[in-house]
Amino acid sequence: MIQLSDLTKTFGGRVLFDHVTWQITARERVGLCGPNGAGKTTLLKMMAGLDEPDSGAVLKPSALTVGYLPQDGLNHAGKSVFEEASGAFADLLAMKAEMHVLEDRLGDPAIPETEHEAMLGRYSDLQDRFRLGDGYAIELKTATVLQGLGFARGDFERQTETFSGGWQMRIALAKLLLKQPNLLLLDEPTNHLDLEARNWLEEYLNAYPHAVILVSHDRFFLDAVVTRIADLTLRTLTDYVGNYSDYLVAHDARIDAMRKAKREQDEELARVKMFVDRFRYQATKASQVQSRIKMLEKVVPIEVPVERKKIRFNFPVCEKSGRTVLELQHVHKSYGELVVFTDLNLHVERGDRIALVGHNGAGKSTLMRMLSGEEVPDSGEYAPGHNLVMQYFAQDEATRMDPNPTVHDTLSSGSPMHMVPMIRHILGGFLFSGDDIFKKVKVLSGGERTRLAVARMLLRPSNTLLLDEPTNHLDLDSKEVLLDALVDYGGTLIFVSHDRYFVERLATKVIEVGNGGVLVYPGTYREFLWHKEHPAAPSTTASAPKAPSKAQSAKPQTPADAARRNAPATTAAAATPAPPSRDEKKRVDAELRKKQKAWQARKAEVDRLEGRIAETESAIRELEGRMAAPGFYDDRAAAQTAADDHQALMWKVNELMQRWEDLQSEPDLAAAAD
Repeated sequence: MIQLSDLTKTFGGRVLFDHVTWQITARERVGLCGPNGAGKTTLLKMMAGLDEPDSGAVLKPSALTVGYLPQDGLNHAGKSVFEEASGAFADLLAMKAEMHVLEDRLGDPAIPETEHEAMLGRYSDLQDRFRLGDGYAIELKTATVLQGLGFARGDFERQTETFSGGWQMRIALAKLLLKQPNLLLLDEPTNHLDLEARNWLEEYLNAYPHAVILVSHDRFFLDAVVTRIADLTLRTLTDYVGNYSDYLVAHDARIDAMRKAKREQDEELARVKMFVDRFRYQATKASQVQSRIKMLEKVVPIEVPVERKKIRFNFPVCEKSGRTVLELQHVHKSYGELVVFTDLNLHVERGDRIALVGHNGAGKSTLMRMLSGEEVPDSGEYAPGHNLVMQYFAQDEATRMDPNPTVHDTLSSGSPMHMVPMIRHILGGFLFSGDDIFKKVKVLSGGERTRLAVARMLLRPSNTLLLDEPTNHLDLDSKEVLLDALVDYGGTLIFVSHDRYFVERLATKVIEVGNGGVLVYPGTYREFLWHKEHPAAPSTTASAPKAPSKAQSAKPQTPADAARRNAPATTAAAATPAPPSRDEKKRVDAELRKKQKAWQARKAEVDRLEGRIAETESAIRELEGRMAAPGFYDDRAAAQTAADDHQALMWKVNELMQRWEDLQSEPDLAAAAD
């Protein structure tokens, strides 16, 4: 599909790619990985045709369509959200407009018969192409993608310029997904998406019919989507089959082997050089010396990546808080007519590790500000606990920093004396090395400021941390530094993050924010997802069932299944399930009858839809036959009515087909068909 042939690219005197040859085939989903500054974005731009290599070529078929989503910088204006997104179907919309024009002209009796026949042929051709292009489903497709990316129905008619930068990128992503290019290039597509939108995008990309290359710092997202990793290290691309977790294992093994080979090569070269230096001036050894010198000249040194030391860090010791850390009682909060919380009650105990989840705009950041004391409820009570020492990391923490001190001074100020020796190690873990530590804060980019703010937080003592999107702008290595430190943190943790791997590693309790209140789910993020898929299961009991593993997720499980799986097998007799009781058999039989009845009802609905589809298609054929008859358009009013009826029938058959496809794809029917 696309091939890099002997590609070389330099930037600012630094070689990014050195004679790289690589290719991707149709329907592959490739994750592009590598350290910051390795050239991942540059490579995507060259494949998109927005940048040129210094030498070599990017080879692609002439019919290939390429879609590229940058990290940021896209803005839209002058149209509604729905109009902008549906612009992805520009060709089909142009056909639709031309068909409407032809419908009006075909009813004009003044048009000569020969021109009338030509217009009728053109109309028929457009109609066939419009139908083959699934033009009657434009509105359905556009609404589905917009809602999947987090837009509410009420947002569809809002003007695009009224949305913030993050939502502007969502509009661009929606338009790109609707275009369905043969090669989709995504640079950090999850940066501006909440958890629900990321989950939806995963499913969409897994079903995407063409090739995808993406850059992402979301490990969970990479694991769920990609089938191959292309690692950009040492100015070349190396392929690893599998997802990101598979890549980590294989990459570490490969680098270890390279370092071992490098050590052996260095030792061998040292021995040869020692021999040359020792016997260089002895005539009896001249031939041996010369042969070894020639050998040294032919040796190609093995190059290995610079080893990045693993930063291990512990938070400064802080006195424990009381058992009750924070409490909100009967809290109400609104902004004008927008009501965020009504009668909110929340109790946080020492040692809780709480992840706040919910769609964008649900009130997560508002709740964080109220918990931190930065924002006061309109009514109700905010009660901090005894001996509370809190640190609050806001979404805009980077803009709150004093711009005048240096990077090093920012960290040393306010840190305990015994933590000062750790400052350079922490800065290195967050990509500040060498002279970077002497830069003024005001010259740092937004991403660098965020990394510095996270590093500063790690050096200050606290027994309660409130973190609102701390992983934004962090690369995978920096996230690991922060994650490892938070795993070992002994205090209370409340955080908002759209990185699901981060949430899964840290959370022991998930709180869903929305609809004016909160719902508390004890357990990990996977267990929270299990509860969402099984709403009948209790969500506030401490004995929540374990989330199903990958191997078990192929079939639904009940809380009883989970309890049986987690129960200790003390004896062989205990491990053997007891035969079902009579009541259990009756319950199972009733459940089977219920499922059978539901299946029969759905099967009857499918049969009914097939009959209606056949009737509607028959009516369309009959109407098209009348419209093709000579003299049909002599009566302009009747012709216009017939054209409107034809359009309505086409929409109707498309809706019926969509419903039929939905029913056919449901699991029970699919299983019955097999």
